[in-house]
Amino acid sequence: MTLTKCEILKKITEKRELSKLPEKDVELAFSHFEKRQVSEEEKIRLTRELLNKVFWPFRSKKLLSLKDKNYEWILRKHLSTRERLPFYGKLYERIFKNETKNFVLFDLGAGINGISYRFLSQKRLKLKYVGIEAVGQLVDLMNFYFKKEKFNAQAISMSLFEIDNLKKIICKEKGRKIVFLFKVLDSLEALERNFSKKLLSSISPLCDKIVISFPTESMSKRQKFRVKRYWLINFLSKFHLLRDDFEISGEKFLVFEKEQTL
Repeated sequence: MTLTKCEILKKITEKRELSKLPEKDVELAFSHFEKRQVSEEEKIRLTRELLNKVFWPFRSKKLLSLKDKNYEWILRKHLSTRERLPFYGKLYERIFKNETKNFVLFDLGAGINGISYRFLSQKRLKLKYVGIEAVGQLVDLMNFYFKKEKFNAQAISMSLFEIDNLKKIICKEKGRKIVFLFKVLDSLEALERNFSKKLLSSISPLCDKIVISFPTESMSKRQKFRVKRYWLINFLSKFHLLRDDFEISGEKFLVFEKEQTL
């Protein structure tokens, strides 16, 4: 019996790790295979494969359920945060070295990076953290941790492809606004080509500083990537100046800031 599109999307998310993804992201992934001349089962398999590639390349499935663990245990269960763990102090010192005012930090495609709030609080920075993440289980985990530690932080389960809703969340907050996009843009491009420009052109006018990162080596550390990203620098120069450009532990960071804030 032929399944409806709605039934196919529901079947795709029967897998535990995909069960709390926004429908928008699942639809985008399925659109890559919807018209392919293969069976429905193969379309479902291919869609799941793409979603896992986008949302679970660095993450342990141990993060799928809430666990009352300390911040180091949690951060070590995600490859990106595990690699940053010895360097979070140095990283945040460099990104926020000139920050003196209260600000709101929007961490887009946060994964579990919100757990690193502890390193921010140690620096006595006056901030509110807002993490936007598509994987619902990771949102639950961050909010569980924030509540336990009584941090001024929250995580929101939402697709970054919902630009209008994202802009509303950013505009709702008052004061200085800083955005993180750590190892996110390539994943977005895997679902919708050229979406990075669409996203950045929408949120850049709303933000005072944007920090973007890319991996400079493979997960196995056997292959180096050439990470120039001239297109990104040229594109964002319409809204911001490139304030800093540095690499820490296989991750390249570009810090953009509005000219009048320098």
